[in-house]
Amino acid sequence: MQFDTVFRNVQVVDGTGADAYNADVAIKGDRIVAIGDLAGCDTQCLIDGEGQTLAPGFIDVHTHDDTNVIRYPECLPKISQGVTTVIVGNCGISASPAILANDPPDPMNLLGQKDDFKYPSFKSYAEAVQHAQPAVNVAALVGHTTLRNNEMDDLHRSATSSEIALMKSKLHDAMSQGALGLSSGLAYASAQKAPTEEVMALVEELAAFDGIYTTHMRTEFEQILGAMDEAFRTGKHGKVPVVISHLKCAGAGNWGRTVEVLDVMEKTAKHQDVSCDCYPYSASSSTLDLKQVTDEIDIFITWSEAYPEHAGKMLKQIAIEMALPLMDAAKKLQPAGAVYHCMDEADVERVLKYRLTMVGSDGLPNDPHPHPRLWGTFPKVLGYYSRERQLFSLAEAVHKMTGMSAKRYCLTDRGEIKEGAYADLVLFNPTEIKDAATFENPIAKAKGIDAVMVNGCISYQKGEVDAQRYGRFLYRHQR
Repeated sequence: MQFDTVFRNVQVVDGTGADAYNADVAIKGDRIVAIGDLAGCDTQCLIDGEGQTLAPGFIDVHTHDDTNVIRYPECLPKISQGVTTVIVGNCGISASPAILANDPPDPMNLLGQKDDFKYPSFKSYAEAVQHAQPAVNVAALVGHTTLRNNEMDDLHRSATSSEIALMKSKLHDAMSQGALGLSSGLAYASAQKAPTEEVMALVEELAAFDGIYTTHMRTEFEQILGAMDEAFRTGKHGKVPVVISHLKCAGAGNWGRTVEVLDVMEKTAKHQDVSCDCYPYSASSSTLDLKQVTDEIDIFITWSEAYPEHAGKMLKQIAIEMALPLMDAAKKLQPAGAVYHCMDEADVERVLKYRLTMVGSDGLPNDPHPHPRLWGTFPKVLGYYSRERQLFSLAEAVHKMTGMSAKRYCLTDRGEIKEGAYADLVLFNPTEIKDAATFENPIAKAKGIDAVMVNGCISYQKGEVDAQRYGRFLYRHQR
């Protein structure tokens, strides 16, 4: 057989968590077709990987790239760090199925402007992604807040039974069209008034489709255990797996409680299918939330519609310049975006190391001064937490970013290097891979990424995205 591409002499880290081994890996079409000693084989393209590691392309399970994969299909922040698949529609906000009469409410505004929400059905969104053909694969959740915004005239209340019925119908349609499941963002004002029963009613639509429920919980602060209990009860009611989004213990008074939180997670996992994702940073990022405004932590303002000149400053400094108390200054800046230095590094490491934790960036691509996680998440896990901190082996780090994620989200034949799997691959130098993005200079390509292959085609090499793009829309359980 003539192969299209052969990676020679690579250290294979296959995504299962198994130890690395040395081999050649051959690609034909969009699949891996042979693994072993392929010396002397017939191939159109031979890539010498001596000293390099070949891993499955990284799967970013927590993104807000919904509209960006269409508007900016080169997806440079993701493919430059080895990501080959993004999961969109997290935190209760999704680009579809969305019908907006007015400007998108907070936090839907993180995804774009009103004109960017033009996908009234899940099918229309999937087709738009296919037409744009981004550089990475895209799979999508449906957002609870998006469903609410379609049917409700006021998001600051609970939905009526008739509104819930309409939401359920829209969700059922989306699941039948290949959505992965439902996400919620109960911490945000636009969903906070939704009682548990409202979300439970929606989750009932998921099991028949083997769907999943992911949640930005009602709180990540003092009452976190109660919020976890609500999430687990919701998943149990719908008989579906639960993923806690960006698990953290936020707020200085909450530091150290990941011991307690992970103990609850572990006990629950004995009788229920639960897991979590996290990003490898001790600062979070979102819209400016008045409930999180405190002088106990540093809050960096990334944008402000009312006072754009104050973007790029600490809230404390802005308050001094405005000669106002901290809370009053925050109110003046609205609507705005912020980075909150609200976590303890030991907590971050504890969650990242936990056996049921996947990696997701939670990057905000429309932020003019984004959190560095948008460009740096995956190389930081490999370079800093695995190689330098030795929090876990390279094989385990890759598993948290590939095989575990693909299995959790029903991405068939993705996330592992094995014969018959799709050829989503990343070739990197294990001694040099490193995140370059910082809080001061957050827009920077990772170091040590040699090549990225998407569906059998080299899509990123030598710091450049190929002019041709090879990403696809991935439907749940698609073969």
